[in-house]
Amino acid sequence: MADGQSHLAHHFDSMEQQRESSSLGMWLFLAQEVMFFGGLFVAYAIYRFKYPEAFAVASGYLSVGWGAFNTVVLICSSLTMALAVRAAQLGDKKKIIQYIVATMLLACVFLGVKGVEYTEKYHHDLVPGPAFQYVPDFDAYTVPVTAETAHPNFAGHVQLFYSFYFVMTGMHALHMVIGLGLMIWLIVKALRGRFSREYYAPVEMTGLYWHFVDIVWIFLFPLLYLVWRH
Repeated sequence: MADGQSHLAHHFDSMEQQRESSSLGMWLFLAQEVMFFGGLFVAYAIYRFKYPEAFAVASGYLSVGWGAFNTVVLICSSLTMALAVRAAQLGDKKKIIQYIVATMLLACVFLGVKGVEYTEKYHHDLVPGPAFQYVPDFDAYTVPVTAETAHPNFAGHVQLFYSFYFVMTGMHALHMVIGLGLMIWLIVKALRGRFSREYYAPVEMTGLYWHFVDIVWIFLFPLLYLVWRH
């Protein structure tokens, strides 16, 4: 039996049909992920429009440097993941493992930076909840005294921004952790010699998932970190 055919499930007629079915399934999964994150983006947009100054001031406490650094890290991880898919298509087991490990290291760097950012927000009492404390610093951010900034619940509007920040970046980080689990699984299969020129669908589908996770961050970065700068 040919190497590729050994991986053919009984309900498919050919490896090509099996690969196309896997691809269709992944795209359908990503479509529902778009709807999931899309709901968060729409909710964010509504409140961003309702409380523009509160969201701008809250965004000013986020580090653009860290956000930009993480953006570069994720773009590099997309490159290494694409190279892993290419290595799988060529049947190069060694390079598959090398590029997947590189992708995982970059993902860990990203998550480490998010941990630093979360810790900073915790120490500054900017985590939504009973301990949340925000005192407007009008001098530091040249915030104009308007009806919104003078509103008694302005701090509550700021807290709303951080609620979106932690939920959206937290869900993104969760998807990254899931991606890391998938990559560990791919490495185990690669070490066992399960991938070849004829069978590399798991690597390709994981690559699609990882690119989607990276694209989500491309939207999160400007929406969360660049509001004040705009």
